Amino acid sequence: MLGIHRKMKKWTAQLLDLPQDLVFDLPRVTMIGNMQIYIENHRGVIHFSPQLLELRLSTGSMEIRGTELVIRGILSEEVFIEGHIHDIRYVQE
Repeated sequence: MLGIHRKMKKWTAQLLDLPQDLVFDLPRVTMIGNMQIYIENHRGVIHFSPQLLELRLSTGSMEIRGTELVIRGILSEEVFIEGHIHDIRYVQE
């Protein structure tokens, strides 16, 4: 039944020309080189240090690893990070 629900959402998104991240509640990640990253649709910060940022997502979590990481801006569903980004990992639960 879950597969049918997902197919209906996908079909509706395509028919109405809606962004997939909006329909499926997925994170939207915008990266500029390896120095800045902007993430929308997160559910909160799990852990932050200058080497690791871990964000809670609607399904799983996201890990951003690097050096000299700094949170430049954070809102309820958006976060802007600067530093030297080495690795981004999506962990699905």
